[in-house]
Amino acid sequence: MAENSGIVFVGRKPAMSYVLAVITSMSASNAKEITLKARGRAITTAVDVAEITRNRFIKDLKIDKIAIGTEELPPREGENRARMVSTMEITLKKE
Repeated sequence: MAENSGIVFVGRKPAMSYVLAVITSMSASNAKEITLKARGRAITTAVDVAEITRNRFIKDLKIDKIAIGTEELPPREGENRARMVSTMEITLKKE
């Protein structure tokens, strides 16, 4: 859940932890936009965070951009080929 200049990395924590990070980042730095980044199974959590934040807490927050992609990760120990992992970036903008 590192926050660097408007970026929140979504991982294994509960969605509300990231919602709090988004709200804190938006109010503390007076930022106009924030980006949620997630990979693999955390993508569903990132979508939940965006929707919870928009619908319950910051009503004037809009989805500005959604970027999807795939990363190639090196093989784990005991495996012989690389893995492909889905990625998603959701940019939220305050109007």
